Amino acid sequence: MTDDVQWFAGIDWASQTHQACLLDAGGEIIGERAFAHDGAGLAELCAWLLATTGAEPATIAVAIEVPHGPIVEMLLERGFQVYAINPKQLDRFRDRFTVAGAKDDRRDARVLGDSLRTDRHCFRHLAAEDAVVVELREWSRMTEELQQERNRLANRIREQLWRYYPQALAISDDLAANWFLELWAAAPTPGKAARLRESTVERLLKTHRIRRIAAAEVLRLLRQPALRVAPGTAEAASAHIRAVVARLKLVNRQIRDAHQRLDALCARLAGDDGEPRPGQEPEQRDVTILRSLPGVGRIVLATLLAEAAEPLRRRDYHALRTLSGVAPVTKRSGKRCIVVRRQACQLRLREAVYHWARVATRLDTLSRRRYAVLRQRGHSHGRALRSVADRLLAVACAMLARQTPFDPAYAVKRAAA
Repeated sequence: MTDDVQWFAGIDWASQTHQACLLDAGGEIIGERAFAHDGAGLAELCAWLLATTGAEPATIAVAIEVPHGPIVEMLLERGFQVYAINPKQLDRFRDRFTVAGAKDDRRDARVLGDSLRTDRHCFRHLAAEDAVVVELREWSRMTEELQQERNRLANRIREQLWRYYPQALAISDDLAANWFLELWAAAPTPGKAARLRESTVERLLKTHRIRRIAAAEVLRLLRQPALRVAPGTAEAASAHIRAVVARLKLVNRQIRDAHQRLDALCARLAGDDGEPRPGQEPEQRDVTILRSLPGVGRIVLATLLAEAAEPLRRRDYHALRTLSGVAPVTKRSGKRCIVVRRQACQLRLREAVYHWARVATRLDTLSRRRYAVLRQRGHSHGRALRSVADRLLAVACAMLARQTPFDPAYAVKRAAA
């Protein structure tokens, strides 16, 4: 289908008005127009492209900077070929038309269309994604935002406890846990802690299934000598914590619901929900294979499926290692050659792959051995984990290509054969 393209369009998107430029195969401008960002405007954009060219949507290639959004979704739904490019790459293509640094929406739209005509290999061909993957991506990002909000609120509680009640900080590292919040509500000040019964603490710990600390130890920590603070300090800090606790309980509940939703969506992709999904057999198998890898849990699995769906579908190891920041960047000039960490990557994917490698060093023998060898050579913790992650991505792509789950004894069996 990509070889049948006869028309090239560039769209410089904005929040209110989008500028479009249409070119033929020879690079001549056929038309330029601006379209409003609403249902009527985007429908008019598609109609204008079809009416001006008199061609089928499949023979019209459209270039745009962003790989997502309502413009991309409408163009894909109507059957156009859509290509995306990094804004930094587009800035380099802009130098072909002006070296003075001039920039406007009409020129950018033309640069997009003409660059797609001459250098299509530099663009990324987009395709419509499965509805479950789109929903999974949104829930995955929502989960991360909720976790960040939870950390911020927990830090505020830590700051207030440090003001008047530092002995409570020794009870748990997770100050946002529901059981700790209920414990604080039962003894919000050292004076209340002195009158707190051990049976009350035991009942609270049992309700939340907390076994790492005993009720007697909790009371011993809370009843340590208190700070001498100015009058009103304890009351003010308690009021602040009380307001934060109400928000934290809501965030904890939302995180729990988000985790359940992530599990349900991954199960749907894997075909574990009992609902038939015709044409999805390879994707179902992919979820099962990725889940079998050491270190892949709920969050890592959801992030891989949401942020790297296309490279996983192509089994593209090089694209995966680049997107996740694992592939290093070599800078060579004359006698000078240095290798540095890649900064241009998908940040959420980089974070997920980092934690995947970190957990794998505890669960997988080969990963743990590789990490130890790199540390002995003098590499930093992060550098060693990136190397472990690089191997795990290669293993994942090989498993997906063979359609076989992870086998920790595969290397031994292969050597024996």
